[in-house]
Amino acid sequence: MFAAGTYADRRARLAAAVQSGVLLFLGNGESPMNYTDNTYTFRQDSTWLYYFGIDHPGLAALVDIDEQRTVVFGDDLTLDAIVWTGPQPTIAELAAEAGVAESAPAGALGDALDKARSGGRTVHYLPPYRDEHRLALSRVQGMPVSRVDAGASLAFIRAVVDMRNHKTGEEVAEIERAVDTSVDMHVAAMAMVRPGLRESDIAARVTEIALAAGGGLSFPVIATIHGETLHNHYHGNTLAAGNLFLLDCGAETAMHYAGDLSSTFPVSTAFDGRQKDVYQVVLNAHLAAVAAVKPGRPFREIHLLACRTLAEGLKQLGLMKGDLDEAVAQGAHAMFFQCGLGHMMGLDVHDMENLGEVWVGYEGQPKSTQFGLKSLRLARPLEPGFVITVEPGIYFIPELIRRWKAEGRFTGFICYDRLETFADFGGARIEENLLVTPEGHRILGKPRPRTVEEVEAIRGRD
Repeated sequence: MFAAGTYADRRARLAAAVQSGVLLFLGNGESPMNYTDNTYTFRQDSTWLYYFGIDHPGLAALVDIDEQRTVVFGDDLTLDAIVWTGPQPTIAELAAEAGVAESAPAGALGDALDKARSGGRTVHYLPPYRDEHRLALSRVQGMPVSRVDAGASLAFIRAVVDMRNHKTGEEVAEIERAVDTSVDMHVAAMAMVRPGLRESDIAARVTEIALAAGGGLSFPVIATIHGETLHNHYHGNTLAAGNLFLLDCGAETAMHYAGDLSSTFPVSTAFDGRQKDVYQVVLNAHLAAVAAVKPGRPFREIHLLACRTLAEGLKQLGLMKGDLDEAVAQGAHAMFFQCGLGHMMGLDVHDMENLGEVWVGYEGQPKSTQFGLKSLRLARPLEPGFVITVEPGIYFIPELIRRWKAEGRFTGFICYDRLETFADFGGARIEENLLVTPEGHRILGKPRPRTVEEVEAIRGRD
């Protein structure tokens, strides 16, 4: 945890932003895998962590703005539970670590909410992403489950988004620790990959590094020779010479701040000619996008710059043709780049995705419905304190190639005869994490291999 004053200050600023009513926070509970006592690894809710820092299951809290009171609700362990867990801090002790002087049993939460509502005050809550929270909100708010999501407080959402989007120095330091570990994960994978290994061997190694650093993974590892599947979590393939390997993984610190990096490298000791050509196109787009990151620049423009740079490289490879500005405007490049360039990152690897991309990444403005562009999670003008990812890629998806060719889509921009020879290629992407500074940007974490020469230098080691 940070110092208690950090959390007290955050709650005070949040209360000032929302102005009146009661703010309801629901921490996460344990989640069973296949029976009650066999649970998934516990992961606390990120907004709870931001305002309270208590990494403990089964808690809730109320911040009463009008009465200027904060109460943490939860139940102390029974002796039967302590037999299995060992001694644990009391709820009052946990609350004190977050700068909260009052605590109460979990069962008292309903009465406190009833009292607030009977006094005509608004109970603000955030959109739930777990069904147990929907059920709890239905019960304590006295509303049907079907109405719970729609009842989330927009004032609460927008205040949280504005605060969490702007990272403080102590947060940046914590994120950088996660990125440093993530770099170690990627460099280790580059050094160990070879024909005959399984994808699961690589996934296991990078997971070991994340755990050994004292935290864990910020999301499930993507370690695959089938990089054309953007979120491929299958690890059952055996690596062979000539394969291109895509690794997308990141570490999470003990305080749950995330890193998120992507690398693409050959299973052989060097890229072949076609792999090198495609990788260089992706790297050129990456470098152009990174260089464009600065305060005031809409990230949508940086995304489109990356798309235009990719299109230029693809035209040089004989895969695209025609007016490239028009090709990007119409979305023809999405044959090769179907997703967005990047996203916010912090306590969530896709920061605050549960609060809605329209608020986190778009300031309430509508998203595009165009294929490819609709998947852009971040479009708003950048501000100092934002931590973002930059991740261009090229993906040759056989099903998409067949579908668009059969439909005759973008025949003025896509060279289908040439493209079909790449149907077995897979995919390539490069990702780094950046802090937006008043002067421009800073790449977070220690240096990691990016260029063809740097990657091949590691791959060529004995």
